[in-house]
Amino acid sequence: MQSFTEDIKNEITSSPVSDRGEMLAMLSAFIRTSGSIISYGGVYGFELVTENERTGEYFMDMLETSFGIFPKISGAKFDVLTKKDKLAFQCVDGNSENLLKEMKILRQGADGKYLVFSLDDGLIETAERRRAFLKGAFLGGGSCTLPDGGEYSRSGYHFEVVFSNKLVANGFCELLLDFEVLSKSVSRKDNAVVYVKSKEVISDILYEMSCVKCLEKLNRVVEAKDLRNNANRVNNCSVSNIDKTLTASVKQVQAIEIISETIGLKRLPKPLFEVATGRLADTNASMQELSQRLGISKSCLNHRFRKIQEMASQLSSD
Repeated sequence: MQSFTEDIKNEITSSPVSDRGEMLAMLSAFIRTSGSIISYGGVYGFELVTENERTGEYFMDMLETSFGIFPKISGAKFDVLTKKDKLAFQCVDGNSENLLKEMKILRQGADGKYLVFSLDDGLIETAERRRAFLKGAFLGGGSCTLPDGGEYSRSGYHFEVVFSNKLVANGFCELLLDFEVLSKSVSRKDNAVVYVKSKEVISDILYEMSCVKCLEKLNRVVEAKDLRNNANRVNNCSVSNIDKTLTASVKQVQAIEIISETIGLKRLPKPLFEVATGRLADTNASMQELSQRLGISKSCLNHRFRKIQEMASQLSSD
């Protein structure tokens, strides 16, 4: 069974993008999460790496069809950690360099060309471009897991995107704030990770990425987990009540036995005698069951048992 992360990526890549600004934002995010900038003979380009075949095909088709860039397969290897094959492809020519400039990753200055590590506001100036950047970032460095007992994973609710540097990660956190999503950023080895752990927030992110099918799957897992939690709470409450009943019964029986061994139960007033013999007749009965059997209120039963326990305590001290 494929992972929930793969489900999200496959749903994102099932919807083609036609707007050039959105494609630039998406491709820029993908490069900043799973790519690297390279150069040959003074010409800049980029290499992209992915373990999701559909994602690789998605960006290769975008580059060829919309930007006239034809990627070359540069390598394929097996990733020991993820247990998956990783595909790498390179784009290094004049068109690739111009594309990097259009994505605000490469700039031409008086002293030559230089890379820009921060996220350019102009690249994500519209809500649709910000959504496209969110999709591209997830395709390149994103993962999402669901809790134990759900359909996919043994961990809790967790959504994250791994970036190559902290500057763009901070920009991504600000981008998420535009969608009223509050995220956290931490360093992990040489990377910066932006993450959220709330099922409600993950639901909002899936909505912004237009992942309707995955949003429905998340809701099913949440509902199933809530049902299990409610059932566990009911069961725990029942067990707790049983424990309380048994503890109370043991104390009551001990008090009755002390009275029986010292002065005898027949020395008890009739109301207390009836309660004592009633308890000895059924030591497992709850207070509610015993009160109904004796035809008295529960509060009255509690009062009489307190009298019995006080008497037993006094007899023990004597």
